[in-house]
Amino acid sequence: METTVLKKIWLSPPHMGENEEAYVKEAFDSNWIAPLGPNVQYFESAIENFIGNDVHVACLSSGTAAIHLGLQLLGVGHGDEVICQSFTFAATVNPITYLGASPILIDSERETWNLSPSLVEKAIKERLAVGKKPKAIVAVHLYGMPYQIEEIHSIARKYEIPVLEDSAEALGSSYKGIRCGGFGDIGVLSFNGNKIITTSGGGAILCRYQSTKEKAVFLATQARDNAPHYQHSHIGYNYRMSNVLAGIGRGQMEVLEERVNARRSNFQYYKEQLSSISGISFLEEPDGIYSNRWLTCVLTPSFKIRETLRQALENENIESRPLWKPMHLQPVFDKTIAYVNGVSEELFQKGLCLPSGSSLQEDDLERICNIVKSVLK
Repeated sequence: METTVLKKIWLSPPHMGENEEAYVKEAFDSNWIAPLGPNVQYFESAIENFIGNDVHVACLSSGTAAIHLGLQLLGVGHGDEVICQSFTFAATVNPITYLGASPILIDSERETWNLSPSLVEKAIKERLAVGKKPKAIVAVHLYGMPYQIEEIHSIARKYEIPVLEDSAEALGSSYKGIRCGGFGDIGVLSFNGNKIITTSGGGAILCRYQSTKEKAVFLATQARDNAPHYQHSHIGYNYRMSNVLAGIGRGQMEVLEERVNARRSNFQYYKEQLSSISGISFLEEPDGIYSNRWLTCVLTPSFKIRETLRQALENENIESRPLWKPMHLQPVFDKTIAYVNGVSEELFQKGLCLPSGSSLQEDDLERICNIVKSVLK
């Protein structure tokens, strides 16, 4: 007897448009297979035009590489301390350690689930009191929801600490009409396979000044000095994006706004279908904030219910995922200084990311919601 295999619904799969393949073919036809070329230039220009705010963009091999270079450009080095959001993916924090610096992990506030301004200022004051001024602040727009930009940047200016804006999940989000990625001293994007647009693997560093971009590109291409032979006065990295992958990104930028609209539509569908269920809640947009809704997240009444729901979806071949486990709870950072208030731990215990891909069909969404309803009602 044949077993019916249910259609797999992924959490956030890639979604190609019409022109990506043509731009990749263009790279092959012209033999531009190196980490430079027309697609890289077009992709960088498309990002700059989309974000505005006079940003200068360099496309790199990953968002992690962009954070690493960004921190280095902000002067972070061995023995320094960096304020960093705890409720995030490990790639936000790991590059701090690459440079021999130490993260100071900060818990979240409930309105956006991002950096708590009060805890950021408390941490800065206490580190200053022991003679350790933080070298930078890494702030994350988690799940595409912008952090409290005015409050965090006001604190940063007050203590003269630069901000690295981790917009890996927030391309297409905005704060008071200004698109995320252009607020920080350095900005970061990710084009990993699960992001709102993808280049398979890739990222970008966003700089306020052309000279900073040029330094980023220099470091990202093995820091080769201007000489006819290979000469190096600095340690460099192999971090530049290839012209082939940039062709995918070039095509993806053409459909970015459609992808944002689709993900926001997913969120609205889930909210309409599920918000009447007792104990289920959604993260709403505060005034002035526009989220790309990269992932739709729900809070359940308890860890037990969250796990029951996750397992029920998995049994039906539907991928979901708990919210990020805070970095201060991770074994690799268990000795790290952390300022906690319990918010991110509660979110991790109760929260679940639902399938949010821009290629979801209405019957997919209906299937997911029916399972949620059957478990929670």
